[in-house]
Amino acid sequence: MRKPNLSLKTLAIATLLSSSLFACGSPNQNQSTTPESETTTAQTQSQEPVTITLVTYAVTRSAYEKIIPLFVEQWKTETGQTVTIEQSYGGSGSQTRAVIDGLEADIVALALGSDINAIEEAGLIDPGWETEAPRDSVVTSSVIAIVPRNPNLKITQWTDLAENDLEIITANPKTSGGARWNFLGLWGAITQTGGTEAEAREFVTKIYKNAPILPKNARESTDVFYQQGQGDILLNYENEVYLANLQGENQPYTILTDFNIAIDNPVTVVDKTVDERNTRDVSEAFVEFLFTPEAQAIFAEVGFRPTDPDVAAQVADQYPAIKNLATIEDFGGWREAQPKFFGDGGIFDQIFQQ
Repeated sequence: MRKPNLSLKTLAIATLLSSSLFACGSPNQNQSTTPESETTTAQTQSQEPVTITLVTYAVTRSAYEKIIPLFVEQWKTETGQTVTIEQSYGGSGSQTRAVIDGLEADIVALALGSDINAIEEAGLIDPGWETEAPRDSVVTSSVIAIVPRNPNLKITQWTDLAENDLEIITANPKTSGGARWNFLGLWGAITQTGGTEAEAREFVTKIYKNAPILPKNARESTDVFYQQGQGDILLNYENEVYLANLQGENQPYTILTDFNIAIDNPVTVVDKTVDERNTRDVSEAFVEFLFTPEAQAIFAEVGFRPTDPDVAAQVADQYPAIKNLATIEDFGGWREAQPKFFGDGGIFDQIFQQ
């Protein structure tokens, strides 16, 4: 069961940082010997170090590498206890399966709600996780960006992608959350603008028939396109393309504003893990920290659209405004869209097997 959050100053925790994909920490074995009426939790009484693990999707690394040290410093200053935050990065779908199969995560920050729903259905996260953090637990958002290799190639509407046998680089929806958003964006470009599902299937089929490779995740898609030189068009997160340009790629890209899709990225604690390891307090505090203006501004620095309205207003000029912005609810929500489009035998499987 979830416990009420304690204020930051009542907890005795600070944080150290580990930098990449590592094994999870051991459960905190400290127990209080004080009568229950005089205690809060064993964690808050103990000054012993504690480890928590953040499992997240591939393209978030640039943000968390900046955010975690700030959380580390704040907790060290305010509380004095040491916490190590271990991190695991990979495709959102692959990360989801890893957690279900035994990777101990205290916190999951994934590319889409259906991945967290899958962890909930496995009995690791309590129902109602969407209400446990601000803004329905959506910590960042993005849209689909289109990157042509030839800067003279102008993509002015979604259907241009199916013309002239253009090779499209997009990740595999079976392993990548970003790829599922790409698929829904392509589908919705037809069905959400007056077309039929039959027309959407025909359009999306053309796109995937022109995909020479389906990388495992959004970051690998970026590498395939920029480093390996494959494909005529890259479909990826706006934030991933924005970051690539910050890092020197200088490749023009297009955000189609007549229609696009809100790529909402949720975060939550993994109830079974935090209760077994007695790490709920620090894990929930870290989740809350991600919604602070300070953390939201860092997400914006690396290309994510912040969900904090004040921060979003401050960086509004950084992002093209979308006239027709679809949401997952336009596809019935993830509990309907996931099996329909990406489940075994779903529409993606049907298209891919043609």
